Amino acid sequence: MSESPTEAEPMTEPLQPLDPAQKSVLRVRALILVLALLAMSIVVDVGPLRELETPLGLAPGIVGVLGLAALLILPGRRYRAWGYREDEDELHVRSGMLFRLHTVVPFGRVQHIDIAQGPIERPFGVATLILHTAGTRGSSVPLPGLARRQAEAMRDRIRGKIRQELA
Repeated sequence: MSESPTEAEPMTEPLQPLDPAQKSVLRVRALILVLALLAMSIVVDVGPLRELETPLGLAPGIVGVLGLAALLILPGRRYRAWGYREDEDELHVRSGMLFRLHTVVPFGRVQHIDIAQGPIERPFGVATLILHTAGTRGSSVPLPGLARRQAEAMRDRIRGKIRQELA
C-alpha cells in the first residue's frame, strides 16, 4: 500500500465519484456539529460573556453565520475531494481537501474487508467499505459514501480476487 500526494503522482485515469447521497450525509454531520457549537456559544453568551458586558447574542450570532457558511460550502467540497478507481489488482482512493492523499491498496495485501454503516448513513443508503491490510501505518483504508449494494459488490469482487491469488 502506498500513499502519495496527488501532485507528486498525478492520476491519469478518471476516478469514480462517491454516491450523491453522501453529500446529504456530510450535510447532516455538519449540521450536528454546528448545532452543538451553537448550543455551547449560547451557554458562553449567557454565562462568562455577561461579565465582559458583550452584546447579548454576539457569540451565537458569529457561530450561526460561520456555521451557515460551513453548511453551504464544506459538504460539497468534502464530497468532491473523494474519488476512487478499482483496477484489476488494486484500489486507488483519493481524499483530502487541504492535504490531498492518494492511497493505492494492492488486493494481495488485503487481510479482511468490512462494510460499516452508521445511523446517519443508513437512511441515505450509503456505507463505508474498509480494507484492512498487513502492516501498521495506514493498515485500514476507508472508502466512504458508496451505495450499500455497490459496497457489497466491491467487497465480493475484491474477496474473489484475493481467493484467486491464494489458489
